[in-house]
Amino acid sequence: MKFLSKWRSISVRFYSTNLNLTTTLFNKYVDRTNVYSWNSIIAELARNGDYVEALRAFLSVRKLSLKPNRSTFPCAIKSCSALCDLTSGKQAHQQALIFGYNADIFVSSALVDMYAKCGDLDDARKVFDEIPHRNVVSWTSMITGYVQNERAHDALLLFKELLVEEAGESGVTWSSQAEKEVCYLDSVSMVSVLSACSRVSHKSITESVHGLAIKRGFEGELGVGNTLIDAYAKCGNVGFSRKVFDGMEEKDVVSWNSLIAVYAQLGFSTEAIQAFRSMVSDTDVDHNAMTLSTVLLACAHSGALQLGKCIHDQVIKMRLEDNIYVGTSVIDMYCKCGRVGMARKAFNRMKERNVKSWTAMIAGYGMHGQAREALDVFYEMNQMGVKPNYITFVSVLAACSHAGFLNEGWFWFRAMKDRFCIDPGVEHYSCMVDLLGRAGFLSRAYDLIREMKTLPDFVVWGSLLAACRMHKNVELGEIAARKLFELDPNNCGYYVSLSNIYAEAGRWDDVKRMRIYMQSHGLAKPPGFSLVELKGRAHVFLVGDREHPEHEKTYAYLEELYVKLQEAGYVADTTSVLHDVENEEKGMTLQVHSEKLAVAFGILNSVPGATIQVIKNLRICMDCHTTIRLISKIVEREIVVRDSKRFHHFRNGLCSCGDYW
Repeated sequence: MKFLSKWRSISVRFYSTNLNLTTTLFNKYVDRTNVYSWNSIIAELARNGDYVEALRAFLSVRKLSLKPNRSTFPCAIKSCSALCDLTSGKQAHQQALIFGYNADIFVSSALVDMYAKCGDLDDARKVFDEIPHRNVVSWTSMITGYVQNERAHDALLLFKELLVEEAGESGVTWSSQAEKEVCYLDSVSMVSVLSACSRVSHKSITESVHGLAIKRGFEGELGVGNTLIDAYAKCGNVGFSRKVFDGMEEKDVVSWNSLIAVYAQLGFSTEAIQAFRSMVSDTDVDHNAMTLSTVLLACAHSGALQLGKCIHDQVIKMRLEDNIYVGTSVIDMYCKCGRVGMARKAFNRMKERNVKSWTAMIAGYGMHGQAREALDVFYEMNQMGVKPNYITFVSVLAACSHAGFLNEGWFWFRAMKDRFCIDPGVEHYSCMVDLLGRAGFLSRAYDLIREMKTLPDFVVWGSLLAACRMHKNVELGEIAARKLFELDPNNCGYYVSLSNIYAEAGRWDDVKRMRIYMQSHGLAKPPGFSLVELKGRAHVFLVGDREHPEHEKTYAYLEELYVKLQEAGYVADTTSVLHDVENEEKGMTLQVHSEKLAVAFGILNSVPGATIQVIKNLRICMDCHTTIRLISKIVEREIVVRDSKRFHHFRNGLCSCGDYW
């Protein structure tokens, strides 16, 4: 229809608030009294994304006193949905009622979708409930509306109603419903239901819906398979996610992205990286911005700096640096791989930034102990008019905690509620308890916990317990430990921490009691390990490791370093060793901590002057911190250690944390 093409080109050129424009243009090209021609115009404009013009055409129909028919409303209502224009949507709904089309299945389904997309689920459900004969579109619109508005439980309950209605009976279980013939389900509705399963993380429901998808022949649908990968992962069953992926005859970029994201988000960084490499080398599927963003997340978690740099090079080649999500992932990767300076360069190159970009940079500076720089970025963010969110304040308070910025921490803790209307959550309280506790204000930290409106979690009590150990406060340490034993009775770390508090107080009977309890309940401390990356390969060391092929050379070199350390005045700090044994034996235990082995191996196998980067799964102990600080001066190297809490940059006998961590 040539006049449609002509109409569209002219309506775009004469985009105006003048509603008479639509009528003027229409009069020039077609019969203004023909409602069917108007319907074609509205449909064509909506189909091509010209939603504002589509609504103007719809208003012109009414202005000309033409009687709309059942084909006039759906596209007009669709335009309201696309614009999230609830006011115009309600006006269209009123017109549909006036002309008697409220019971029309196409009009009603469009209204359900419109109300849902505008966030008005109550009116969406009212319209849905009044539809006399629902079809797959109406059911899917309502289910999808619940999912998109974070009401996954309601979505699954509605899906259950659908199965009951189609089965023609009530009181049927999920598993028996899956055996019924369902006539009004299609792959789109299955994707919506599986999306709801992802949000509620219920394995048995996911399995039932999966079984139904197989029975109805939808398993081979790309959308169904892709959503199943995520649904099983959210239930904690990554193995099933992989089985679904491997069983898909056809895989697209979404399939690969889903698998990589599942691995990366759940901490399976090695598997995520392997999947990406398989995608690149074994398939013809082209990776996109989402692929690179998820692989960068895996690099960030694993500390794979070299691969992260390669991915960044690919980002530059694909001209994706201006993509907010990819750019933010680059910042996060460099920060978590110990290169906060490179992260800042990537941040500065971004032409557009959102709250996540700013927050990533603030968090990066904070975890590297550069609290002043973190606060400077936060101030700049406010000056640029970017409103901080919940996570932004977690990053700000964490930065203050790492540096001991007590006054700044208190100021922003109060300001987040008073100035930005953000209620503090457990993460914010945890930061403040850590800040107060490490500064020695244990009573104030405990009082703050008791003032919390939300229930304190294991992170909050864990922060207090760590501070009690630091400042040798047995009384509050016992209170914090008892709370932690209730919240997470199988976590050995809490028992070890309390034992250390007892040991440092010389209460060896209590130490023995704790150890007997741990042994009788099968509680074992997780093994500490450290990882050092050299030439793109990760080398992992356990405490006292004798399994590495080069362990003999590593131990020999470490012995040489200890001679030089003692000449520099090093004395072993044995306070972190739990057992009541002689100091000499304690010192021998400290010498074989995993981070020391990793540092020695890294120095031994890298060129002079190269930076050594180590990742440790636990918090670095006081003795290792002192040892590595001195080693950095002896060998004239920068040594970067990422432990479970933060980064330590050792250079010339000093640490970036200022020995405050």
